[in-house]
Amino acid sequence: MVSNAGFTLPAAFLQTLGKHSERPAMAMIGGEQLTYGDLYRRIRSVMAFLEKLGIMPGDKVAILSAGLPNWGASYYAITFMGAIAVPLLPDFHPDEVKNILEHSESKAIFFSDGQQSKVGSIPLEVAPKRIRIEDFSIKGAEEGWPSFDPAAEPKAEYAVREDDLASIIYTSGTTGKSKGVMLSHLNICFTAEKSGCVQNIVETDRFLSVLPLSHSYENTIGMVLPMLKGAGIWYIGKAPTPSVLLPALQEVKPTIMLTVPLIIEKIFRNRIQPAFTKNFLLHTAIHIPFLRKKLNVAAGKKLMQTFGGELHFFGIGGAKLNRTVEKFLIEAKFPYAIGYGLTETAPLLAGFNPHDARLQSTGPSIEEIELIIQNPDKKTGEGEIWARGPNVMKGYYKDPVMTSEVITPDGWFKTGDLGVFDKDGYLYIKGRLKNTIIGQGGENIHPEDIESIINNFRHVADSLVIVQQERLVALVQFNREEIEERYSQLKYDISNYVEHKIDELQLELLQYVNSRVNKFSQVQRIVVQEFPFEKTPTQKIKRYLYT
Repeated sequence: MVSNAGFTLPAAFLQTLGKHSERPAMAMIGGEQLTYGDLYRRIRSVMAFLEKLGIMPGDKVAILSAGLPNWGASYYAITFMGAIAVPLLPDFHPDEVKNILEHSESKAIFFSDGQQSKVGSIPLEVAPKRIRIEDFSIKGAEEGWPSFDPAAEPKAEYAVREDDLASIIYTSGTTGKSKGVMLSHLNICFTAEKSGCVQNIVETDRFLSVLPLSHSYENTIGMVLPMLKGAGIWYIGKAPTPSVLLPALQEVKPTIMLTVPLIIEKIFRNRIQPAFTKNFLLHTAIHIPFLRKKLNVAAGKKLMQTFGGELHFFGIGGAKLNRTVEKFLIEAKFPYAIGYGLTETAPLLAGFNPHDARLQSTGPSIEEIELIIQNPDKKTGEGEIWARGPNVMKGYYKDPVMTSEVITPDGWFKTGDLGVFDKDGYLYIKGRLKNTIIGQGGENIHPEDIESIINNFRHVADSLVIVQQERLVALVQFNREEIEERYSQLKYDISNYVEHKIDELQLELLQYVNSRVNKFSQVQRIVVQEFPFEKTPTQKIKRYLYT
């Protein structure tokens, strides 16, 4: 058995099991469905299997897989027995996977079929026990290796404490090298519990999971939180492309989804905006405020039906939402919500539910979390956001120096983000401290604000504002396919026309952005980015590669 003492993952699961054992827990669309009772039995059989493989409390076990019920069963089995889960992002390069397995000293790895080539390229002495997550068979098993028994029970009794490590999550940030964030059972359970105070979750809620479970956002709020409340989670098992996602939405009819801004921004630019510009009357009406609001309400109703018609919480996190898109969501009465946090805080620090939306804010701090603005600017009130509470990580694995740089002796975590509070305590993120550009007159320039304006310009796919020779330069990726489609009816050589059109767009864009920013944020040059920017799993550009 597992101990149910304290604020731990096994204790939380046992409480839910006592109330909701027959409720749906995890399911694959078009595949198996597990109740909480089923899931608990599977967790225990995986624990028994890990025992046979020699896994002990304190050992690290990695998971490299897309979302599916066995991901959750593996994660809970590892943590219930006092071992430490090391979730790996499916987008990690094979070299990153190898480095993380070595750095974490993982003794075993669960992997899905889609990740087999990455695991197969890694020397066998690195994580020698390799388990296919779909059926818990051992890859390359030799005679004498144990096999998985779905009816097996663990032999040992495990006492898991709140302060014990539950997972080490390796970030893939915008500033370079991955860091191993050590999160305790208390860090994760506390954050999940307090996230439920932002939005009330009940056992009849249906979560549709589209983000990697190895990301702290989906892990804590998309997996642990519904478990605390006895709600169900459905997995699609593939990348959320329109052809995969749209049928899933109609089948599950989710009440809750967690996403990153890219998903809703793509829908807005590819489906909603073109509908408003397809004829002269609509294009004119969208610029008249009261008509625009009516059109947006109508578009919001159609968008709700696209998402299955029963959605009441569409969470957006991981990066800043485009202002124009957010304004549409507000006017469309779409039930979106914004949250702010970091992997180091398990992750949520602030958030609001759909009833309390404020344009470009991330909402107030969550219960029992202290947020302050350190050394605020006297004019703007902006400064670095510091956080303190039970969700602050234990530190970076094997890196006490870096840990001491971000956590003060009295427990404040330096987020590295710049922000400001309004009079009601709502937080507004202004950008990353490391990204801030100092103007020639000493002004603070936030490139994210300029990029948001650029990204609203027609045919722009993405942008990055950097400094070259003391001048602001915007690297801009134009959507060539969109331009080709827009002008395909012309009789000109389309490839030459696209190049000519992009040259025109560069000049127009320069005037467009500089008419909307202050004097010291003026962009001096637009440079066409030929290939898509390299991004993190939450779709933030890896700035360090371009600056």
